[in-house]
This record gives sequence, structure tokens and C-alpha cells, in this order.
Amino acid sequence: MDEVFSQIANLGFPIVISIYLLVRIEGKLDELTKSINELSRAIGNME
Repeated sequence: MDEVFSQIANLGFPIVISIYLLVRIEGKLDELTKSINELSRAIGNME
């Protein structure tokens, strides 16, 4: 039983960190996408 808890502890931490980082990166990617779209519109208006 201790082995099972040890495996959960060892595997749970990396999973939690991975999910946290993915959520953070997703927000930044959304902002980057908006910025790229705004830049495209600005360049399109210059022509």
C-alpha cells in the first residue's frame, strides 16, 4: 500500500505542474493570437 501512495506522490506532482504550465501557456497563446490578428489588420489597412 505504501508503494501505491509513493507512486501517486511521485507521479501526481509532475502532472499538477504540467497542467498548471499548460493553462498558463494557453492564456499567453490567446494573447499572442490576438496581437497577430491586430497586426495583420494594421498592415492590411496600410495598403
